Parts: sequence; structure tokens; C-alpha cells
Amino acid sequence: MPCLRSRVILFLAFAFTIMADPVSSVAYAVEAALRALDGRLDLLVATMALVMSIIALVVLNYRALIARYPEGGGASAAVGEAFGDGWSFLPVGSLVVDFVLTIAISVSAAASAIIAYFPVLAPWRLLIALALVAVVGGLSLFGNLGRILFALMTVSFVAVAASVLLFSVVAAPLDSAVLADSAAADPNALAGAVAVILAFPVAMALATGVEAPSTAIAQLGGLDSDGRRRFGQLTLWLTFGIVGVLTLTFAVQATRLGVSIPDEGSTLIADFARHVAPAPLFGLFQLMTALLLLAAASSSFQAGPGLLKALAVHPSGTNAVGILPAAFGSVNRRHTPYWGLLLFTALSMVVLAATGADDQRLVLFYAVAVFLSFLSGLLAMARFTHVARQRKRFVLNVVGAAIVAFTLIVNLSRGWPLVSLVAAALIAAILWAMWVRAGRPEGIRSIESLRKQDEDGRDTLAP
Repeated sequence: MPCLRSRVILFLAFAFTIMADPVSSVAYAVEAALRALDGRLDLLVATMALVMSIIALVVLNYRALIARYPEGGGASAAVGEAFGDGWSFLPVGSLVVDFVLTIAISVSAAASAIIAYFPVLAPWRLLIALALVAVVGGLSLFGNLGRILFALMTVSFVAVAASVLLFSVVAAPLDSAVLADSAAADPNALAGAVAVILAFPVAMALATGVEAPSTAIAQLGGLDSDGRRRFGQLTLWLTFGIVGVLTLTFAVQATRLGVSIPDEGSTLIADFARHVAPAPLFGLFQLMTALLLLAAASSSFQAGPGLLKALAVHPSGTNAVGILPAAFGSVNRRHTPYWGLLLFTALSMVVLAATGADDQRLVLFYAVAVFLSFLSGLLAMARFTHVARQRKRFVLNVVGAAIVAFTLIVNLSRGWPLVSLVAAALIAAILWAMWVRAGRPEGIRSIESLRKQDEDGRDTLAP
């Protein structure tokens, strides 16, 4: 049994590694909400508070999912058990799309952070983003870049962001006219409430990564089921707390200071930091923002190809999946599945080219795929609690599923985000057909756990 100090170090390394994705989403989600509000700063805090309330509800439901599957598995395990193995491909297809979009939006936002500091680079936004994808993907060929490094990037960003926010407390408003115009936009309370309800789904990109602890606990091979359960649940709440504090404080201070929709070539948080912080701190903030976003992209460069490998190989024992071509299971000397990595690199570049590497365009697509996975997992948990006659938990699951479904519907109503849903459904259907052709081999419901266990073999997380 590891000592308390070792367990604390292990927990911090585990938690801050997998929260890189949700923490990095602060870089673009608050701005996305403000754009959806047409720049109405007077509604920004209410919108982000609603977003965090809904994320809290999703966290509560995923806390129960972790309790049910302390060995890992996430939504795919729950859906497979509740509705049959074939339905597990729905969250799997959603994850494939989510990984591609995470890479694309992360490098796009990193490019935005660089351009906000060096505006002269604005004409080369797409080339910068494509180069960043190539660099991060190329580095990923050398194996896991180091979970400790990811954790340090997350901690460093949080520390620098906290420093910027402290400076904002004593900063003077940027332009009082901005606030006056925003407050006078529409005094009707009902109209304001409708605007918030229609805007919040865009900012639900902050929820990405909520599902990560439910699968990542499979890496904790040195802990028993109770230990993995506690690590996963504590990580959920720690992530929620950090993301919530950063998000709401940025929203409150941006509203107070009148930092509104940025000009082309900048970002909301860059304008915020430029206004409140000394020049060296502003530069450090932009650097740490870019590095954290690239860490989030690197994480998906590991997870995506790892998922394809798990679908391609036949693990030892009875859980024999093996439905994709064997090439996706091929690895280099660093145990990196290189064909899968090349595929995710190419797909990410196509998405970047199609959207001009504009993170604010990509965010509209981003919340669709991950929320499809949320919805399937919550419906599965609702089935379990209904059968077990756990009425309070059943109500919690149903309410969570209803809100997630509403978020999906509002985002899909914007038009182009429908592409994410179609892509996820198409991938799920293709994988299902290949699974049927292969004779319906076992193990698909545990595919996320198998992927994480494979990563664990390359970079063990043990006390």
C-alpha cells in the first residue's frame, strides 16, 4: 500500500494531466459565449454561471458512472451494458470526432494566442496552425511526451492566469461606453433570458474533458477499485472547481472592465491580459496559453490513435476486439501506433483548412460530438437507476440527459454543427458494420478501458 505522500503526488500528477483539455478550453469558450450574446457583457456572467451549473449536473452523473465502473470504460461501457454491445459504437464514434476536433481547435486557439502577441503573423494563421499540427503530431511519434510535463503545463497556466486575474482586481475599466451600450441593448428581462438560453450551448465546450476521468482511471493499475474510484471522482470535482473559478472570474472581470469582443487578430483573454497585466506577464500568459493548448492537442494525438489500435488488435484473454485493419495496431519503437497518428494528423489538417483555423468557428462544432457521448452515457445510467428503483438518481439522470439533449438541439439548430453529428453517426455505423462482419467479437464495451490500459503500459501511472 503506497504511503500518503506517494498517493498525493500520484493524484496531483493524474488530475492535472487529464484536466489540460477542459482548462485550456477557457481560452476560447468565454469568448464564444460573448459572441453568441452579440457582445452583451451584461449577460456574460449569467451565461457562464448557467454553463457551470449544467457542467456540475454532468459531473454528478459521471461521478455515478465512475462509481459503477472503477476499472474504467466510461460511456462506452455503460451504453454496452445497458443497451447491448452494438450501441457502444455511438460514444466511440463521438470520441473519434471529438479527438479530431480537439486537435484542430487546440492548435487554432494556440495560433490565435501567438497572433494576439505578434499581430503581424495574422495573414499566416492557417499555415501556423497546420505547422503546429505537424509539429505536435511529429513529436507524438516519439511516444508519450510525458504526463508530468502536461501536469506542469496545466499548473503553470493556472498560476499565471491567477496572477493576471489578481492584477485585474485593481485595473480600471477599459471603456465605460462599452458597458453602457451593452446594458442598454435590451432592458427586457425575458429577452435577456432567451438570449442566455440560446447562447450557453456554444460555451459548453468547457464541458469537454468531463468524461476523461471515467476512462483514465484504467491507468491506475497500482490502486484497487476504491482507490481508482476516489481518484476519478476527486479529479472530476477538482477540474470543475478550477475551470469554474477561472471561467467565472474572467467573466466577472471582463464585464466590470468592459473587455468585449476582440478585433480580428486577437482574443478575448488576450485583450483582457494585455489591459490588466504588465507586459512581461502578458507575454508569459500568452506563452502558457499556447503551450497548454498544444498539450491538449498532444493528448488527443495519443488518445485517438490509441483508440484505433484498441479496435485493431486482439488483446490477450477473452476481450478480443480486432475489427479494424491490422495496420492500425502497428507501432514504432516508441509503441506509437503511427498509421492512426498519420490519419488523425490528416483529418485535423482537413478540418483546419475547411475552417480557416478559426477557433471561434470550430467551437460551434466542438460541443456536438462530446455531448452525443454525454447523452448516450446518461441515458444508460438512467436505465440502470430505473431498473434498480433508485428514484432520486433516476431523476438526476433524466434531468441531465434532457439538458444535454437541449444543448445538442440548440447547437445543431445553428446549421453547420450538424456535420459533427453526421460524422459521429457515420463512424459509429461503419465500425458497427465491421464488428458484425468480424463475427461480433467481445470487448467493444470495454474499448476505452483497453485503450487506457495500453497507454498505461507505455507510460505507467503507479504509486
